[in-house]
Amino acid sequence: MQAVPTPPELDDLVATTDRMQAAIERVVTGRTSLVRTTLAVLLAEGHLLLEDVPGVGKTTLAKSLARTIDCSVGRIQFTPDLLPSDLTGVNIFRPQTHEFEFRPGPVFAHIVIGDEINRASPKTQSALLECMQEAQATVDGRTYALPRPFLVVATQNPVEMEGTYPLPEAQRDRFMARLTVGYPSIESELDMLDLQESADPLAVLHPVTDAAGVARLIDMTRRLYASAAVKRYVVDLVTATREDQGLRLGASPRAAIQLLRAAKGLAAMTGRDHVLPDDVQSLAVSVLAHRLLPSTESRLSGRSTDAIVADIVARVAVPAQSGVARERRAFG
Repeated sequence: MQAVPTPPELDDLVATTDRMQAAIERVVTGRTSLVRTTLAVLLAEGHLLLEDVPGVGKTTLAKSLARTIDCSVGRIQFTPDLLPSDLTGVNIFRPQTHEFEFRPGPVFAHIVIGDEINRASPKTQSALLECMQEAQATVDGRTYALPRPFLVVATQNPVEMEGTYPLPEAQRDRFMARLTVGYPSIESELDMLDLQESADPLAVLHPVTDAAGVARLIDMTRRLYASAAVKRYVVDLVTATREDQGLRLGASPRAAIQLLRAAKGLAAMTGRDHVLPDDVQSLAVSVLAHRLLPSTESRLSGRSTDAIVADIVARVAVPAQSGVARERRAFG
């Protein structure tokens, strides 16, 4: 097992993420919790799904994150006529050389912004499955590695809106977290009007770090310590979703792995070298709810999977912080 990050390493991580947060919040005002969770997903090397009605800033948040990192960015506008090859790329025959040349698609970038992902057909959506899980793309029988770090930030409108296709369960399970942007407060909306009255704040956003720097922060985050008690707590939460009568599909083992990794990302941003149950609790709804399928009774009663996960978090026993701290000291 690798040693946990040293205090100077954590200080550097916190300073970098603080600068990224400040830069993003100059564009996406009044949503500190949303921005911090977005950065936690980045540190956990996950993928992010932003869901809400049009016009609340989903794409703006994705573009703001991309602007804070000096890296390659791919933008995909999902439409019903989009083909899988439009995402992954195609082989083009060159008459001069009598050979096929591979032309990479927009997924061959460090950050891929997928706008309105649920407007594309399920066939096109499925082209991202291999990319998101294995960081590779297979085209005409040949597999190509994707760059690292690799982050998909997808936006979608509620499925009841016209012209949308629900994401299949396998696709949703590959997103580490689903976040709802929501409407800003009155004060934040007034600030937004002032900021964007005569200029686009995205135009003056400058990179805070680069792709290599983000990859280093990701490696550092993975080295954070998670006690046996915290890991058991993660498994208890996931198991509870599989046993809940209000759900017909519980969380997968992948969900447990990604919940722990996301909790490490959140812990790292606070400068801690270990995960607390509080980190897991604060991310449980965002990481678990979108993977679950409610029972018929839950749908008829209007009970959402977010509410079910919140209830599970409230009733599952939380490990004592003192025990977690003792385990951490013994490890160190």
